[in-house]
Amino acid sequence: MWEEPCISGIEGSGTVFFTGCSLRCVYCQNNRISGSFSAPGGEVSVGKTVTISELSDIFLSLQAQGANNINLVTPDHFMPDIDTALNIAREKGLLLPVVCNCSGYESVDSLRKYYKNVDIFLTDFKYMDAELAGRLSKAPDYPEVAKKALSEMIKLVGEPVFSGRPSGTDNINIMKKGIIVRHLVLPGHKKNSKEVIEYIAENFGDKVYLSIMNQYTPPAYLFEMPEFKDIARKVTKREYTEVVDFALSLGIENAFIQDGETASESFIPDFSV
Repeated sequence: MWEEPCISGIEGSGTVFFTGCSLRCVYCQNNRISGSFSAPGGEVSVGKTVTISELSDIFLSLQAQGANNINLVTPDHFMPDIDTALNIAREKGLLLPVVCNCSGYESVDSLRKYYKNVDIFLTDFKYMDAELAGRLSKAPDYPEVAKKALSEMIKLVGEPVFSGRPSGTDNINIMKKGIIVRHLVLPGHKKNSKEVIEYIAENFGDKVYLSIMNQYTPPAYLFEMPEFKDIARKVTKREYTEVVDFALSLGIENAFIQDGETASESFIPDFSV
């Protein structure tokens, strides 16, 4: 229920988390399944193996439960098998749009080959600062990779399309095709955020929706790592407001902006359930 309104609606998004990740973000809120810094040796601490056939059944089960879409979280390193599972599910009656909930760190070749079943990209654009990307995510090439990936995503799914069918009683139109670019504001790094937003506005305009996120929650282990003391705190209201005001000053209209106090542990799923 915690995705953008046009993804979750009232009924919810059919989310499937995949273990592992192509990035190693030191602040990852899903570190228990990503193999990030909190796990010794970087291994994942939860998750289970499923066959391609079982995965296709999971997709169909989510449809039967009334989900608005199939939401694949950090799927890129499994995409060949996921694509096969989606084809099987389509043959068995899967009708829901497929959301790729990804880091933005995808190769153009992979997108062209394995993402044809994807209808919506819910993609991060974390950095325009290569040095920051290297220090926090071990990916100094992130800005250039993300730029090329986002351009390819637009070629694959086109401009936003909505259902025209209000979800529940809140009259939320559900996205059927398109791109939402997520940017998580990091504490002390407003300049990076503004550069990301400016790049999106100048190069893609209303072809994408922009989601400016203030839910950054520093993992407990960061407080014991002095080299990351700059991000061992929450984003302040003033920092977030300044970034949002900058986006509005550029004339961005297709945007999701978070209200209130969202930086809390409640945004981190309990993967042991």
